[in-house]
Amino acid sequence: MSSESIVLMSPAEIAKMRDAGRLAAQLLHHIGAMVKPGISTQELNDEAEKWTKAHGAKSAPLGYAPGGPPPFPRSICTSVNEVVCHGIPNSKHILKNGDIINIDVTPILDGYYGDTSRTYFVGTPSPAAKQLVEVTEECLRRGIAEVSPGKRIGDIGAAIQEYAESFGYGVVREFVGHGVGKVFHTAPQIPHFGTRGKGRRFEAGMVFTIEPMINIGHWRTKMLNDGWTAVTIDGKLSAQFEHTLAVTETGVEILTRLED
Repeated sequence: MSSESIVLMSPAEIAKMRDAGRLAAQLLHHIGAMVKPGISTQELNDEAEKWTKAHGAKSAPLGYAPGGPPPFPRSICTSVNEVVCHGIPNSKHILKNGDIINIDVTPILDGYYGDTSRTYFVGTPSPAAKQLVEVTEECLRRGIAEVSPGKRIGDIGAAIQEYAESFGYGVVREFVGHGVGKVFHTAPQIPHFGTRGKGRRFEAGMVFTIEPMINIGHWRTKMLNDGWTAVTIDGKLSAQFEHTLAVTETGVEILTRLED
């Protein structure tokens, strides 16, 4: 994550972010409709890349290399079952009934990044998987509800952690939400655990993601040899939901909400 100072966006810049966020929501909806047993994660990736180009945008993950790991080799992230985040699509990974899959997309439109993800059921989920996914989505809702001018970053993490841990779930610490705009990842960092009343106060014009990763088991993760794929330390299921948000004068706007 960048240590740069937080950028407060102008209304014109937020309008650009709104366009990018809308495109990201449409892309995620399009790809999510393809999720079913028998499809490969590579097929999802290829359609995402085709759709993104057709809509005048480009895929931020493709070739992304923030430092240590090799460049990310695909256009979206597909994180299945115990994969917490940054799963790499491939033709050999065929989805099967009962899987859960998080699809994370970030198109760049006119230089602005729209970042969103959600977890989908593949066929019929187990009761344990169904509860995990529903709780994780509610964690995102509760985190968003904490955002308004004058409140603090720690309020988000506290709300998410309290709810997730009431089910005995682990809240991932190693990966957090982040500022986003004309740069993919920037300040501020948005942990999904924490203490109320702590951290930077929100100001109108701040734009960032909230993207809780919730595990059925322990919160710790480990990295696979590809340098990107993070999995749960105990092999248990993980789920994630993500929106890009803008702090307004009176509250918060979800930039990646799919319009009815």
